[in-house]
Amino acid sequence: MAATATAILQTGAGTRQDLAVGGDGHARCMWGVQPKIYRTYHDTEWGRPVIDERAIFEKLCLEGFQAGLSWLTILKKREAFRERFQGFDPEVLAGWGEAEVADALADSNIVRNRAKIEATLGNARAAIQLWAAGDSLAELLWSAGDEPEHVAPVSMLDASAVPLGATALSKILKRGFRFVGPTTVHSTMQSLGVVNDHLLGCWVRDVCETERDEARQGLSDSSG
Repeated sequence: MAATATAILQTGAGTRQDLAVGGDGHARCMWGVQPKIYRTYHDTEWGRPVIDERAIFEKLCLEGFQAGLSWLTILKKREAFRERFQGFDPEVLAGWGEAEVADALADSNIVRNRAKIEATLGNARAAIQLWAAGDSLAELLWSAGDEPEHVAPVSMLDASAVPLGATALSKILKRGFRFVGPTTVHSTMQSLGVVNDHLLGCWVRDVCETERDEARQGLSDSSG
């Protein structure tokens, strides 16, 4: 059944929540009901924890490409991005030259922005340097999400507030990475489950919390 939205739900105390109910009866963050590509992304990806280095690198780059655009634009072009940027393999991208940049600029299936394309290549080199120093994107990202004061957001306004951890991580990443301002870093943390910003009452929230505990344990085991 196609989802139809009831844009506002009320808590028992009468406080507004930016939740929407789809035709399947599930309450979701309001942005995750329509279109279908958003609903699938909301239900199966956004907020689900990720600790894989290449997946984190890809997301960081795609969030950079989103700057000034909608995430829907990037999501629709994601497979084309993956093909053009060779699976977002930093080792491969670090070797790109002007010929590869020109090919990317000619590809209408992606966002053709030279600054963002060149930033992706610079980010690949920065990631390699990070790994060579014995650090990891996962450890940086997840350490920035350890904020005990973070509470479940009730509204989209709550979820949009940039936490101190995102601002601090942005400063660290800017030592080598580009297009990593606090808002971009915050969006990356949200989408990769570093912080769980599914709204209180969203059916995905509890699932993400369980998976986040497992991911943190896995990261701890691998670093130990």
